[in-house]
Amino acid sequence: MRTSYGEAICQGFDYLLSRHPEVFVMGQGLWSPWYVGNSMTGLEKKFGVDRVIDTPVSESACTGAAVGASLFGFRPVVVHPRMDFMLYAMDAIVNQAAKWSSTFGGQAHPAVTVRAVINRGGEQGAQHSQALHAWFAHIPGLRVVMPATVADARDLLIAAVLCDDPVVYLDDRWLYAQTADIDEVAEKPAALATLGPALLRSGEHLTLVGASHATSQCMEVAASLETQGISCDVIDLRVINPLDCSLVVRSVEKTGCLLVVDGGWSTCGLAGEVIAQAAEKVAPGAWKARPQRITLPDAPAPSASNLEVLYYPQGATIEQAAHRAMGHGTAFAPRADGLAR
Repeated sequence: MRTSYGEAICQGFDYLLSRHPEVFVMGQGLWSPWYVGNSMTGLEKKFGVDRVIDTPVSESACTGAAVGASLFGFRPVVVHPRMDFMLYAMDAIVNQAAKWSSTFGGQAHPAVTVRAVINRGGEQGAQHSQALHAWFAHIPGLRVVMPATVADARDLLIAAVLCDDPVVYLDDRWLYAQTADIDEVAEKPAALATLGPALLRSGEHLTLVGASHATSQCMEVAASLETQGISCDVIDLRVINPLDCSLVVRSVEKTGCLLVVDGGWSTCGLAGEVIAQAAEKVAPGAWKARPQRITLPDAPAPSASNLEVLYYPQGATIEQAAHRAMGHGTAFAPRADGLAR
C-alpha cells in the first residue's frame, strides 16, 4: 500500500489507540494539520478527544503529566510539534523519566513516549530549526529513535510506545512527503530492544551512515555515486540511544572508507560518536582513508533562504565528501556563484 511518511505515523497511532486502551496522546495542535501535518489526521474524531488531547501551550506541564500517567499504568505519548520548545520540558524528560527506573531499582518504569518534530528550512530561523538528537542520545535511561523510512515511521512509533522505557521519538518534517509501499503491521510487532541499524543498500567501496533525513540524503548520494562506478553500503542507524555501531564496523572493515552524515552540529555530535566507535573497533590497517563527517556549520540556523542553501548540506556537498572519504580529493569544483552544484 502506497503510504507517505506522515500517513505512516498516523497509521502507527491508529494501531496503538485501537488495540491498547492504556495509550493516549496529548500535546499542542494535535487536531491541526498546520502543527503536525497529516501525521494525526482524524484521530481525535475516531478515538475521541479524551484520548487525543489538544493541550494548552505548556510543554513542561504536559510532559510532566505524561510522565506521571506512565507511572500509573498508562502509555502516554506527548507530542511537541517543534523540538526547540520541548526544551521547556527538559526536567521531566532528563531529570525524571530517564532516572526513574534506576533510582527505584527497576521497580517502576515510566513507559512514556516523547514525540518531537524537527522543523527546518523555510526561513524559520534559529529558534525553530534545531535537531537536538545528540542531547537526548547523551542521557542514560532514555531510548532515542529517528525513523528515516516510511515503514520505520510507523513501526518505530509502535515499538516505542509499547516499550517499558522512556523513549524520545524524533521525526523530521522534511521526510513527510516521502512515499513507499509498506506492508500491514506485523501480527506481533518487533520490540524496540530488538531493533538496531539497518543496511539499506549494499556496496564495496564506501560506507555511508546517517539517521532520519540524513539517511535519505545518503541514499540519494549512493545512487549518484553508483553511476560513477562507486558502490556504497548505506546504513540507517534508526536507534541512536543505545547506539549500536557493530554494523558500521563490519561495513568499514569491508570498504575501508567511512562517511557519516548528520543533521546536527559536529561538536559532541552523533557523527563524531559513530566515527569514534569505528576508530576504536576497526583495525588501523583496514582503513584506506581518513573517515569524514558532514554536519551543520557551527552557527545558528539562518533565516534567509539563500543562506539556508549554504547552511544545510546539499547532495553535491555530501558527494564531494564521499570522494574525499575515499581519498579521491575534491571531485567537483564549486560554481562561480559559490553555491554547491
